[in-house]
Amino acid sequence: AARDFEDILQCIIPILDMLLPPEHNEVVLTLLFELATWHALAKLRLHTEDTLTVFTRATESLGDSLRAFVNTTCEAYDTQELPKEHAARGRRTAAMRERGKGKATDTNASSETANELSNGPKIKKLNLSTYKLHALADYPQAIRQFGTTDNYSTQVVSH
Repeated sequence: AARDFEDILQCIIPILDMLLPPEHNEVVLTLLFELATWHALAKLRLHTEDTLTVFTRATESLGDSLRAFVNTTCEAYDTQELPKEHAARGRRTAAMRERGKGKATDTNASSETANELSNGPKIKKLNLSTYKLHALADYPQAIRQFGTTDNYSTQVVSH
């Protein structure tokens, strides 16, 4: 939940300090600080032009920190899907194969999928090309146009 993210973000920097090698420690702590700063600015209930300018700069700085994290720390560590994700992918593949039994299926495609599963968990990398990350840059301008997010809702109103 969002409140858990906020609580964790407020406490995690001293917990992670010096846990990683120095070159990665600095990158991770900087990223966490940038995330905490951005989150605090996003939650403000009253903005001025000055705070929105700071928010815009904080957003740019967060983007820089994310790219630095991906280019240094993420490259240094091999990350892969969790065992439960690997198992779920196997179940999904088996179910798709079972559904396709009665139909004419491409045997090469199903054997490729079986090979993927036998090779073990997939390598997972942090993807910065997602809409969620892309949309962060729009927050300061959206606050300029519509105001802070505590005074309106996008929820459908029923009569």
